[in-house]
Amino acid sequence: MSKVLIIDDEKGIRRTLREILEYEGYEIVEAEDGIVGLNQIKINDYDVVFLDIKMPRLDGMEVLEQVSKIKPDLPVIMISGHGNMETAVEAVKNGAFDYIAKPPDLNRLLITVRNALEKKTLVKKHKQLKRKVSKVRDIVGKSDVIKQIKSTIERVAPTDARVLITGNNGTGKELVARWIHEKSSRSEGPMVEVNCAAIPAELIESELFGHEKGAFTSAVKQRIGKFEQANGGTLFLDEIGDMSLPAQAKVLRALQENRITRVGGDKEIAVNVRIVAATNKDLTKMIREHKFREDLYHRIAVILMHVPSLDERKEDIPLLAEIFTGEICTEYAVKPKTITKKALNELKALPWSGNIRELHNVIERLVILSDEQITDTDVHAYVKPGNRSSSDKTGTMDFERYSKFQEFKDYAEKSFLEHKLKKNSWNVSKTAEEVDIQRSHLYSKMEKYNLKREKADS
Repeated sequence: MSKVLIIDDEKGIRRTLREILEYEGYEIVEAEDGIVGLNQIKINDYDVVFLDIKMPRLDGMEVLEQVSKIKPDLPVIMISGHGNMETAVEAVKNGAFDYIAKPPDLNRLLITVRNALEKKTLVKKHKQLKRKVSKVRDIVGKSDVIKQIKSTIERVAPTDARVLITGNNGTGKELVARWIHEKSSRSEGPMVEVNCAAIPAELIESELFGHEKGAFTSAVKQRIGKFEQANGGTLFLDEIGDMSLPAQAKVLRALQENRITRVGGDKEIAVNVRIVAATNKDLTKMIREHKFREDLYHRIAVILMHVPSLDERKEDIPLLAEIFTGEICTEYAVKPKTITKKALNELKALPWSGNIRELHNVIERLVILSDEQITDTDVHAYVKPGNRSSSDKTGTMDFERYSKFQEFKDYAEKSFLEHKLKKNSWNVSKTAEEVDIQRSHLYSKMEKYNLKREKADS
């Protein structure tokens, strides 16, 4: 059932619209003025909104302006008893779906509502198809930190606020940036990515702002820079912490003035871009070390978002692993494979310094090398360091997996205790005596590493 919100200070008009629309099977919600209506739109989902133009406290045109920012795909039908053609044109220019004069004509009213619903459905399908074509992956996870990220995206995306995304390599910063673009009013425009770490310092200015023919020796033709390419859309400055100080100064000027000048040119070009930046570095520390401009930091960090490492959200590993398995099996055209509970627990117990990227690579390896079912034996053979596999006949430990000494110590201790507990059929007293530690200490270690006898996999 489609849900319709009616915002009008005249109770009689609200009642008339309610009777007409409820008879047609729509669910109706009323708001007596613009402020109440706007608050309702912020916290609830509606399919269509009827919005009166002349209201006390907050008029309809002001409400329309706010709705266009926070929920740009929501169809708003303006209604007014004081309207004229100029008012109607202005309302549509400002984002209204249509305009209806009071008292409303029944047939026109119902046709307009149906058209508005059809448009919303088409926009939703178009965005879904666009995501499939662009292969924008969903943000997967049920952990609290992922729920918080999704909630922040919903709040931030409809605005034009600049966003700085922080997090380690492989955590999915680019994916967060893409969803901010997808859910913004700029989603029909381009999203242009610049990897600041991959561009030499002497070329970054040309890359960002473009250059004119003959600006330097190799400038054999005019080049349009990333700022111009992203006009009307989003410019994603990845690894902005690796940008040189001279380039930072020029980017700061472009953000301040919304204008750029191509290298070798003298004409100022107006640009309308939203900046989303990302880094795996501590920019505040870099500011103290005079390696990053503080004024640029405050320009790009209006909204701060931190993407957690996979080790901070290990409860999401089973869901991620199952999704990756299904995708990889489809990609390689192999029979779908399942992952046993023990295998998932083994994956959860591993340190993931490479984060989501590393997990995807590991699942790909398991899909290729395992049989119809991925088991804990497969994880031991093909994933855990220190085990021999078809690709590693030496049996040497893969020390590169560990970025910190404590990670290696934890893994070694867990593996040792698990091996001894299994050997002794999970007899804690016998194991504690064998490894020469207090039984209470062993219980603490078992709790720390989640070591427990698993039931047979189903």
